[in-house]
Amino acid sequence: MFSAITEYGKLVRLSHTLFALPFALAAMFAAAGGWPDIKVLLLTLACMFTARNGAMAFNRLADAKFDALNPRTAGRHIPAGIISKRNATIFIIANGMAFVFFAWLLNSFAFYCSLPLFLFLLSYSLWKRFSCFSHFMLGIAIGFSPLGAWIAVKGSLALLPAALGIMLMFWMAGFDIIYASQDIEADKKLGLHSIPVKFGLQKSMFIAFLCHIAMLGFAAFMGFWWNLGLPWHVALAVIALTLLYIHLFRKSSDLDKVNRDFFLANIAVSFLVMLGLGVWVFTGDLHAFIP
Repeated sequence: MFSAITEYGKLVRLSHTLFALPFALAAMFAAAGGWPDIKVLLLTLACMFTARNGAMAFNRLADAKFDALNPRTAGRHIPAGIISKRNATIFIIANGMAFVFFAWLLNSFAFYCSLPLFLFLLSYSLWKRFSCFSHFMLGIAIGFSPLGAWIAVKGSLALLPAALGIMLMFWMAGFDIIYASQDIEADKKLGLHSIPVKFGLQKSMFIAFLCHIAMLGFAAFMGFWWNLGLPWHVALAVIALTLLYIHLFRKSSDLDKVNRDFFLANIAVSFLVMLGLGVWVFTGDLHAFIP
């Protein structure tokens, strides 16, 4: 049983949950004006867990035939036969049903949004078949996490979590462009679309850099618009220095090392955003800025 759970955890790359979770927690803290109700916190975490499980498993299932033909991904669980397509399908459906159920327990607005959102999260896996903008669809899908966390607490929409989502979208799109650079030749042969396939490695790295500059610019605008204070801007300064170092000064022809560096930067950026917004939430007067 434990080994099976471990394999499903590897299938959906649970370690990558650290990318979006801090953004969602930051939005939840802001919506609650501090620590949210424990029931809301646990249900929101359950929604994030099941939605991400379903989306990642669908991605692996939808891409199984392509993964089998790509030397880098041929050892993944479905093409390697570790997890069958039938069991992966059951896993996706079970997580989708659990996601809708947990949303129902939260509030009516969360429930009404749950099924359309889950289907959208699944759809991002298909975009690479016909558009190089698939990286931005992934960014939008992950960018829904702060807005979803806000809805879980408030039962309504707001600009602040939407802005966090846009910030996260630019960040993740840039990261995914870099990640996709590993598969340029394989994607060309398989007829898949990506920015690295369309523009080549060097231009793609520059586009990823522009995405991260857009993220920083948007985050700085948020800081001034909502008067998020010094902690937010200090966090952004650290993020900017980290990204400038990796993009401009950390030169390497080894794509594995580049992706490792950005994986670590992903975690750092997410936690710095949560810290910067969290300090504002727990020390500032939110009601002066958030309805």
